Amino acid sequence: MRRIARAFAYAASDRRAALVTFITAGDPTPAATGAILDALVEGGADVIELGMPFTDPMADGPAIQLANLRSLGAGTKTADVLAIATAFRSRHPDVPLVLMGYANTMTRPTPAGFADRARDAGVDGMIVVDIPPEEAAELAPFGERGIDVIRLATPTTDAARLPAVLEGAGGFLYYVSVAGVTGKQQAAQDSIEQAVARLKAATDLPVAVGFGIRTPEQAAQIARVADGLVVGSAIVELIGRHGADAPAHVRTYVQSLSAAIAAARKEVA
Repeated sequence: MRRIARAFAYAASDRRAALVTFITAGDPTPAATGAILDALVEGGADVIELGMPFTDPMADGPAIQLANLRSLGAGTKTADVLAIATAFRSRHPDVPLVLMGYANTMTRPTPAGFADRARDAGVDGMIVVDIPPEEAAELAPFGERGIDVIRLATPTTDAARLPAVLEGAGGFLYYVSVAGVTGKQQAAQDSIEQAVARLKAATDLPVAVGFGIRTPEQAAQIARVADGLVVGSAIVELIGRHGADAPAHVRTYVQSLSAAIAAARKEVA
């Protein structure tokens, strides 16, 4: 069983949703990223998404845009991101690591070439935000190397389009619960529940809900209905606020989310 599947299966066996967390590689510096990743693990993250810094992160809101600028300003290159991933894998052999970003950074010099480097760095999954299912053949080298290609579904992904989104998908299905960029907006709980039920009826992949989750209370609500939940902007804001001193703050915040998630389904039962 691959690491991502194992992490979701373990969370399910523990009667809870999996916690997926996101940070941008190289924010505030490449040297500081490792300690922040360790803080995510220590806080209780089950899966970690590591953002590839990019000059035009069109799907991201102000917090992650600023994180990209901080990272690029610190001189972060693709080689640095892969070195961060390699070091993370040596410290945390069992924690899934997903690279998330845009095609310009994740298919160069070729998709196969980048996939080789990602596999060698111990990467488990890839989320390429701006390659639609219709162009999924470009990502085939990742799957061929045992790297899960994680797909995005949105509120506008209807029944006619969903099979294309799911074709070749692996790891988990990431449900982007609001239209627009990452940030503070959050969908209504009843719309999330309906969407998760619809998606789970169409796939055996775990369904993780993201966009707009910031508080333990919000995390607990999502955790009662989804297989997982993704928290990114709130963590990135902590890093922006505290810089190299962020690990302790990140650890405490992630612990608060993890505790709320662990209690959510038990409260319902």
